[in-house]
Amino acid sequence: MGLFGILVGLAFLMFFAFRGWTILLLAPGAALIAAAFAGEPLLAHWTQTFMTAAAGFLAQFFPIFLLGALFGKLMDDSGSVRTIADFMTEKLGPSRAVLAVVLAGALVTYGGVSLFVAFFVLAPMGLALFRAGNIPRRLLPAAIALGTSTFTMSALPGTPAIQNAIPMPFFGTTPFAAPGLGIIAAMVMFAFGMWWLGIAQARARKSGEGFEAPSDFDGTDPLTDDLTVRELASTAREFDPAEIESGNRTPQGPPIAIAVLPLAVVVFTNFVVTQVVLPRMDASFLAQPQWGETSLSSVGGIWSVSIALFLAILVLIAFNIKRLPALRSTIDAGANASVLPVISVASLVGFGAVVAALPAFEAVRDWVLGIGGGPLVSLAVATNILAALTGSASGGMTIALDALGPTFMQIAHDTGLSPSLMHRVAVIASGTLDSLPHNGAVVTMLAVCGCTHRESYLDIVMVAVVSAMLALIAVIVLGSVFGSF
Repeated sequence: MGLFGILVGLAFLMFFAFRGWTILLLAPGAALIAAAFAGEPLLAHWTQTFMTAAAGFLAQFFPIFLLGALFGKLMDDSGSVRTIADFMTEKLGPSRAVLAVVLAGALVTYGGVSLFVAFFVLAPMGLALFRAGNIPRRLLPAAIALGTSTFTMSALPGTPAIQNAIPMPFFGTTPFAAPGLGIIAAMVMFAFGMWWLGIAQARARKSGEGFEAPSDFDGTDPLTDDLTVRELASTAREFDPAEIESGNRTPQGPPIAIAVLPLAVVVFTNFVVTQVVLPRMDASFLAQPQWGETSLSSVGGIWSVSIALFLAILVLIAFNIKRLPALRSTIDAGANASVLPVISVASLVGFGAVVAALPAFEAVRDWVLGIGGGPLVSLAVATNILAALTGSASGGMTIALDALGPTFMQIAHDTGLSPSLMHRVAVIASGTLDSLPHNGAVVTMLAVCGCTHRESYLDIVMVAVVSAMLALIAVIVLGSVFGSF
């Protein structure tokens, strides 16, 4: 009955979450359903297991959610994201519209700009380019997805994406874990995605298909007031789309050098702090009870990303103060945009903690560890499945690592497997099957492009799911043969 209860709880969570019900109530409800079937004390699991795990996630990752959302909002209101998009448009032009959209999305998201902020800037840019190049509009969501939701989220070393930060406390790693394998994975995703989009564009041209936009769509309706989209989006990424229109966007963006500067600060600072500052730091005091009896390896990754985002925010404000006339409103909107996503993901983590505490979960753990192919395959499968079931890369990965992270670390210790390799496998695996049709990022992306699932979802699957799967396979094979590098 216990295992059946876990399945019923998951079904309850999936059914209502994909219909836009708030995860803040669904997650504890699903957890209590699973606990009830197992005959476990309900209130104790809610207050002691669920809430403790959710609070632990908040304590670890809220700084990154907060600073990341604030940085993204400041980049948007200062006009910096728009400047970068316009620069790509000017340099590459309509003849290379797909490449321009992909590279613009990659640049801003690798530099720390939230996915949803990028959506609302890249969609109008992409629509104009695709119209000028007579490229089918249905390909635009896939181009945006390739640039914003694949290699810059899970593969490129040092990316400040929350997905790349989540494994760090579990494995004692840094944002630059397995950099060589990450670069190879990024190349696989980019190459396959561009190949697919090129094939799709060639087929459309051959059949005489060109750009066509509905007469009532101009690329300016992001559906930010749609509650269903908002609930789905808040568990998918780290920015509440309801705050996109808050604040005050400047009509004139900065020069390209100033627009790119904060992104460079994020990447450079993250690297310097991770590779130079923290290794020379005497952090033995962290072992004391007042600091949680932790270690630098457990918190260093969070510190490095937080410092990088904080310094980038200061630089951004300093160079764009005149372009931010409503600075307080922008800061308020950015801070508010982090709250619902972080609590939603924390609720998913609480649900996972309750499930992992049930006696029946031992059967699940044994099944996962018994999957052929070794621990890397087991980790990838577990993360993939949970990301798919929750519709959240960050939520699914955290549940998997909360439940199985210590087990995999013990396996790594016993077999000599590199924690950095496990870090990279877990992150890439989280960004594959999370892209379900009802995933908040997918729904929002289609909405801002004026497309439907029927028109565009196959191309999204190819560039965001299949490319990531191929990259994951490549990393597992290379990591198994050569180890982490």
